[in-house]
Parts: sequence; structure tokens; C-alpha cells
Amino acid sequence: MAQLTALRIHPVKSFHAVSVDACQVEPWGLAGDRRWMLVAEDGETLTQRQDPRLARFHASVAEDGTLTVEHPDADAPLRVAAPTPGSAADPKADSTLTHVSIFGNGFSTPVVDSAEVAAFFRKLLDRELRLARLDLPERRPRPATTSFADQYPLLLTTTGSLGALDELIAQDHPDAAGTTPVPMERFRPNLVLDGCAPWAETGWRRIRIGEVEFEVVQQCGRCVMTTVDQEAGVFTGQQPLRTLRKRRRFGKEAAFGVHMVPLAPYGTLRLGDELTVLDAGPLPQPD
Repeated sequence: MAQLTALRIHPVKSFHAVSVDACQVEPWGLAGDRRWMLVAEDGETLTQRQDPRLARFHASVAEDGTLTVEHPDADAPLRVAAPTPGSAADPKADSTLTHVSIFGNGFSTPVVDSAEVAAFFRKLLDRELRLARLDLPERRPRPATTSFADQYPLLLTTTGSLGALDELIAQDHPDAAGTTPVPMERFRPNLVLDGCAPWAETGWRRIRIGEVEFEVVQQCGRCVMTTVDQEAGVFTGQQPLRTLRKRRRFGKEAAFGVHMVPLAPYGTLRLGDELTVLDAGPLPQPD
């Protein structure tokens, strides 16, 4: 029986993942996942695509909403109170909001623009940066309600597919046989299932894990972030992206894992929860 073996949230987009044993599922993803992100002076998000060093930052959020950011080279942790906009009655009309963008998808949300935040990241990244927070999912208009994630609220991967990918890499590059397998962390999933046949997830349309149901929307197109060492914060070469581009395609993109949307009434996920496939069929390809 396939079951949930890992649950991960990313309190700040593109920072190091945080493993948890249980997590509440909300309409916009796992509670606490990608509710903060770094933005440049023009409001555009900064991710590991542009700067792999973001992987070395660790973040946590207290019950009162205070964000704590730690880094091995920082003199002290950075603590940031959650910004409180003047009104939430009309999420789009609030004058305290700042325009930000995720790869061209623009919207307005609260931003912490303080000297302390700027100095912390300037010292470690030599960039002028601010911290944005998504306090209400309605602030970011998307086809699916989501957080600061690139496209959809949740990403699921399976250990069976990762094992198959490692075999494909070895077949394509026999001189690299015996090297360390690709870590699952490279794909930055929220949910990891064990006990599934390789690539089985590409044939699911609706599933239940424990008490929560999900619509499986599409395969996840992969980018250069899959080549980032999530501990060292450096690019490592062309794998696994090179083999994915050759062997596993989603339209014109390399593919690994699937995007999902949670379905009401939501609930809580726990490690060990079992998978039930409710509806099967090939996932749609991009237009």
C-alpha cells in the first residue's frame, strides 16, 4: 500500500524546506507553505533559479506570525513581524499593499520594506531585497487558489519515480554509475509517497491521502532548480534536468511530479497516511 512518507513546507519561497509530521491542508496549500517571499526593488520575486544561495536560508513562523530567518553566516537571526494591512474588506483596494510579481504574474500584497531586512540580505546576498507576505489568498488571482507557489498549491512526488529516474540517468551516462542518487529535496515537493510504481502519479486524476482529497491537475514542468544542491546552495551541473528533458516530457518541458489542488472539506495530512486512487486517466498535455 502506498503511503505518505514525507511532508514539507517552505515558509519562505525558495528557502530551505522544513519537514513536518502532520500539517493542515488549506485551500491554498499546506498551512505555512510559501506565504513569504523575497522580492527585488522592482517587486519581482527572487528564487533559486537566479540565486541558488537561497537554499541555505532557514525560516520558521511563530504562532503570532513573526518570521524568523537564519543563515550559517549571519551574525544573528532576522525576526520580522507579519505586516498588517489597513483593511482586508477589499483585498485589491488596500492602499497599504505593494505591487509584486512572480514571473510576470503581478498582484498586490503586504511587503516589509525595512532597513533591518535590507541590511540582513544585502550582507549575505549583496542584493537589495524586501520580504513580501501573502496574508490572503484572494490577493493573488490565479485559476487555482494558491500561495506564492509558482502555479498550483501542492506538488507531489513519489520515491518509485525517483528510483526510475536514477536508473535513466545511469543508462544515459554509464560513466557516472555508482554516483550519489539524486536527492528528493532537489524537486522541492510538499508530499512524497512511497510504495507506488514508477510514474504512476502521471495516471491519476483524483486521489485521497488519509482524510484529504485532491485533484491532480498536471505534471510539473521542471527547471534549473533541480540542479541546485539544497544544502550547499550551489548549482551542481546538468542532472537531473538533462535526463528529464530527454526522457520525461510535459509538452516542451522536462517533467517530474504532479501539481495538485486540495478539495473541500480539507483536513490534516499525517505521515503514514495511505493513498487511494479515486479516478485514473492520463493527465492533459499543455496546449
